[in-house]
Amino acid sequence: MVYGHIRNERILLNHDANWYRTGQPRLADISARLPELRAFLAEGRYQEATNFLQEAIIEAGGQLERPDPYQPQCDIATFTATKGAFTDYRRWVDFTTGVVTVSWTDSDVDYERALFVSRTDDAVVMRIMADEPGQVTCAFSLLRHDEGVPGDVWSQGSGSSHPPVTFSQWGGEQWLGIVGKYDNGDEFGATARLVVMGGSSETTSKQVRVRNADSVLLLVKLFTGEPAEVATRRQQAELEQLEADYDLLLTRHASQHRELFMGMNLDLDAGDDRTRSNEQLLLDAYGGDVPTAIIERMFAYGRYLLICSSAPGSWPANLQGVWNGDYQPAWSSDYHNDENIQMNYWQALPGNMPEVTLPYFDYYERHVPQYRENARNIYGCRGILIPIAQSTHGFLHPGVWLNWTAGAGWLAQLFYDYWLFTGDREFLEKHAVPFLREVALFYEDFLFEGDDGQLVFSPSLSPENVPATEGASLTCINATMDIAIAREVLSNLVDACELLGCELEGVVRWKAMIEKLPDYQVNEDGAMREWLWTNLVDNYHHRHQSHIYPLFPGIEITEESHPDIFEACRVAVEKRLVIGLASQSGWSLAHMANIYARLGEGERALECLELLVRSCVGSNLFTYHNDWRGQGLTLGGGPGHQPPFQIDANFGLSAATLEMLVFSVPGMIKLLPALPENWQKGCATGVACRGGVRVDLDWNMITGDLSTTLHSYTDQKLTLKLPEVPAMICCDATVEIASSSLGPAYREIYLRAHRPITLEISLHLP
Repeated sequence: MVYGHIRNERILLNHDANWYRTGQPRLADISARLPELRAFLAEGRYQEATNFLQEAIIEAGGQLERPDPYQPQCDIATFTATKGAFTDYRRWVDFTTGVVTVSWTDSDVDYERALFVSRTDDAVVMRIMADEPGQVTCAFSLLRHDEGVPGDVWSQGSGSSHPPVTFSQWGGEQWLGIVGKYDNGDEFGATARLVVMGGSSETTSKQVRVRNADSVLLLVKLFTGEPAEVATRRQQAELEQLEADYDLLLTRHASQHRELFMGMNLDLDAGDDRTRSNEQLLLDAYGGDVPTAIIERMFAYGRYLLICSSAPGSWPANLQGVWNGDYQPAWSSDYHNDENIQMNYWQALPGNMPEVTLPYFDYYERHVPQYRENARNIYGCRGILIPIAQSTHGFLHPGVWLNWTAGAGWLAQLFYDYWLFTGDREFLEKHAVPFLREVALFYEDFLFEGDDGQLVFSPSLSPENVPATEGASLTCINATMDIAIAREVLSNLVDACELLGCELEGVVRWKAMIEKLPDYQVNEDGAMREWLWTNLVDNYHHRHQSHIYPLFPGIEITEESHPDIFEACRVAVEKRLVIGLASQSGWSLAHMANIYARLGEGERALECLELLVRSCVGSNLFTYHNDWRGQGLTLGGGPGHQPPFQIDANFGLSAATLEMLVFSVPGMIKLLPALPENWQKGCATGVACRGGVRVDLDWNMITGDLSTTLHSYTDQKLTLKLPEVPAMICCDATVEIASSSLGPAYREIYLRAHRPITLEISLHLP
């Protein structure tokens, strides 16, 4: 996190695995008490049921803990000597290389400080240089994040803003180091090597001072989770072997970073506005006219942030990516499994970045043994039960969320989507199917048949809403979302196993379960019901829209597959608007934009994105958990009440933009399904689709011209939906195109593996 100061610069460094481990919870086996809980629910005693499990665990001698908090690692503190008043100050990030640059002019000398985190060498690389020799005079230290800058760190939690950790520093002959040690014995820190070109330097135990140099190169490595003595020796050896050549290190890193970032490109015809600063674009947004350039920039920024916070071998992106600067961060900066971590990765696969999803799979797979303990101890079930929130362990979170069982199924969606997008059969066999099977085993034991022969979900939650029924509470029976996720899991597992020819006995059981799942229902208002239990009444006064899951983020409900339920989803969304803006925050506006995109309502989707920009975005384009009333320059609840930074809306905005441009299910792709008026011209290349198809688009809706190139990994028949009924389609004579029974805007196309086809489409008659 580069703050961009000239004289006294602070650069926050974080390690993705630096969590303050406060202790493992103890789960008591209370599975024998499940019938009591279900009896409360069946009798409509929802309030008693809501806290039942937590009280039972405590009575049995168990202890539940909230997730361990993510921690800042340390700071690079840089002092740069100045002579006069600065001019020409600029700071920027190059998304294509990952380089952060701060530049200024002082007494006719141009200075530049540039930094990147190398993907190839796992090191922070920073260079300070001037355009004249002998002009760089500066000093470097490694410090605790907030040392010397009181007020820089704030606490969203309670109590002291600092954990029980002690720091020590060391230095010697152009080397610096810092070590932090928690009260539990865990150690973390950083090792830095300075290479000074020209001039002179001297080193103390805490600082390196440089005088009259031509340039300075700083190379830093971080460690956590190993003894400092061992880590420091290893990192010194690694840094000595690392070439002290900024351009060489950058070239090596940038080639890998650029390949990821440039795997997909978007141009919304933003024009000259692209040259304007974030602050200038935000000022226009506050005036009510949100520039397309800032949507375009935030789309790219969302890609950049995910690439930088989710590399193969790392932890997945948490609630703040890797950019937490608080010792008691909001929600521990953990992994929230009821929307937030999923939203973080919605853009990854359609955005043609499958590599960045790998840490997600690694993280959840390594906690499977603890998830099994959860399922066994709480409900007496096989399979896995995943908590609402977690960080260093996978045991259950305290509170009413002990009753929530849909987390594992929702997380499984990305496992199966990875197969649908990439066609990686080995991943399907070794990762997706085993994880899905664990979820299905839980459902086999947890669900039971009601008097009508249908399966019952009890306890059940619809995050985070409460029915309008008198006496209702968060915990209830048959939340629509629970049923939708179970149907998705079982259906995906059946399809995968039939394809692979495995788990044939399981397939028979899972198909029978699917047949017994309750059907979706429509209430008297024509809206999708949120609970499928007789006496539970819909409550529209809530920003969560969990029951819309089969429409989004699921793909079960489409206009073509279930037109009646699709329309009921639309009505349910409109009914939610009775709350106005009062409950909307960054992530919920991003979620709403994705839903509107699935409904084909581009203007409403863009309205959500524009409101998000006006009310939840800071000048560095990070998104905040902020409601609309604390928007614009008054972001937050007033002086001293900064809203917490929460990165999911950054990622959700990028995902919604993709949904507005291309929608896919296996066998069908919709082009420009939710294009707003402001995006009449543009192009997008490299959009990935379910079914192993990549799409390039170039459109001008003013003239009615649309060009698309389709690249398929396999031979397949594809239904293509165009944004309007075409007047004419031109293509290569070898391309097979037929009309579709779905309507005049649809076409059936036959794709051959690795033989891209281009269609030139005229939407208006010439």
